Amino acid sequence: RRGIARFGTAMCPLDEALSRVVVDISSRPHAEIHLGLKREMIGQLSAEMCTHVLQSFAQAARITLHVDVLRGDNDHHRVECSFKALAVAMRLAVARDAGAGVPSTKGVLA
Repeated sequence: RRGIARFGTAMCPLDEALSRVVVDISSRPHAEIHLGLKREMIGQLSAEMCTHVLQSFAQAARITLHVDVLRGDNDHHRVECSFKALAVAMRLAVARDAGAGVPSTKGVLA
């Protein structure tokens, strides 16, 4: 993981909804997911699966992930802008940074 930015943050809107995502390519999997969904279903998708997918992604990718929906009334918009913000934050975190070396005070990212 030498030479990557390591951290990424993004805020993405979708109409009235706004989400903030922060990632750390840390090798320490942890997820704080706060979507604030009000309905049990989004179309034919169980709303709890949205949180589950994000938590599972953080575990499998061994990243620290924070997702916060800051505003929005429509659950579909809340979820969609969260996934968009995750994509942008991940793109920034894995971006090449030749001067970064190993971006850790311990000198190692497993």
